[in-house]
Amino acid sequence: MPALLRRMFDAAVAAAQPALCLPAHLPEPPRGRTLVIGAGKASAEMARVLEQHWPGELTGLVVTRYGYAVPCERIEIVEAAHPVPDENGMAAARRILAMVQGLSEDDLVICLISGGGSALMALPLPLSDSSLDLAVKQEINRALLQSGATISEMNCVRRHLSAIKGGRLAAACHPARVVTLVISDVPGDSPSDIASGPTCADASTCADALAILQRYRIAVPEAVTRLLESGAGESIKPGDARLARSEVRMIAAPQIALEAAAEVARQAGVVPHILGDSIEGEARDVGIVVAGIARQVARRGQPFAAPCVLLSGGETTVTVRGEGRGGRNVEFLLSLGVALNSHPGIYAIACDTDGVDGQEEIAGAVLTPETLEQAWALGINPRRSLANNDGHGFFQALGASVVCGPTLTNVNDFRAVYVEPLP
Repeated sequence: MPALLRRMFDAAVAAAQPALCLPAHLPEPPRGRTLVIGAGKASAEMARVLEQHWPGELTGLVVTRYGYAVPCERIEIVEAAHPVPDENGMAAARRILAMVQGLSEDDLVICLISGGGSALMALPLPLSDSSLDLAVKQEINRALLQSGATISEMNCVRRHLSAIKGGRLAAACHPARVVTLVISDVPGDSPSDIASGPTCADASTCADALAILQRYRIAVPEAVTRLLESGAGESIKPGDARLARSEVRMIAAPQIALEAAAEVARQAGVVPHILGDSIEGEARDVGIVVAGIARQVARRGQPFAAPCVLLSGGETTVTVRGEGRGGRNVEFLLSLGVALNSHPGIYAIACDTDGVDGQEEIAGAVLTPETLEQAWALGINPRRSLANNDGHGFFQALGASVVCGPTLTNVNDFRAVYVEPLP
């Protein structure tokens, strides 16, 4: 059964590859220049595919995560840090903004956006006292990542502290036409949340961002508070004339990946059920809920008859309280395992489709009915590992980690739970 679960994950990743989903969404070449820009874990592969299918001249620059670059001939690829931004990402963002200056109505900007772009293309808003520098943004970003805030909440804050997000990049391209090709990694597929929407109008406000910081008790310098209270960090709003020629095309999303995995299950004779492509919440809480559903399927045949596989996607969160190695997919899986307590006939896989769960070069892991027993035999307490946010340490010790390297795409979390009926 673990082999089938892994094939399902591989199919989910394959369905979101730029080579499969990008060419059909390319715009017509313009009368003027074609400029390619963008950011995200999939942006380099998107750039390579674009080069292979573009009929005319083009130039450009995209920024991706360290280790995710691929060779391109006409588009420059820059690597930067994720999930906490670094100097490389800031320098790339500054160069991208400079590249789009002075464009005409005859020019076309193709913006390649995927998950991870918020950190990879970071450019703090300038302040009169220069307090909002990269170090401040790094600290705010770290605090948000550990707070348990949703991705939508985190990106709301990022948009209002950025010189490039929240529609500012598209506004800088005016009057050129802007076509943004997006691979979604966020629940609900809202373009304004993917990489914090650099080419999308944003209806949220500075007041919303300030409320989020206060809700999660995230301390920020006084200059940041003044920026948000004054409204000076306001993003580009719907109806702004500078975005009239800006268009977003969604080329891949979590639902596509789940449907591909479901087809693999069907071909193996297993009935798939997609629970949702935008599930959020604390990873350990989602694990407990899914464990309850799986037990009901096994014992009662409700709401689905077993054998079957339960599929889901989205982006859970982890409120960090321990000192373990993360990440959210293995936290979900460990919580699921603890709640199932070695229930017979239930197997699961949980992985991030970009190949990196948290900050580890590990996509996720596989859970079997024997997992807890194997851990106890090694002297590992599953509940203690969960309390310490040490999902990676737990599954790696058992040899149950899933390591696939950079996938060159990103449609967020993938979870599959196979359930057999009780005898």
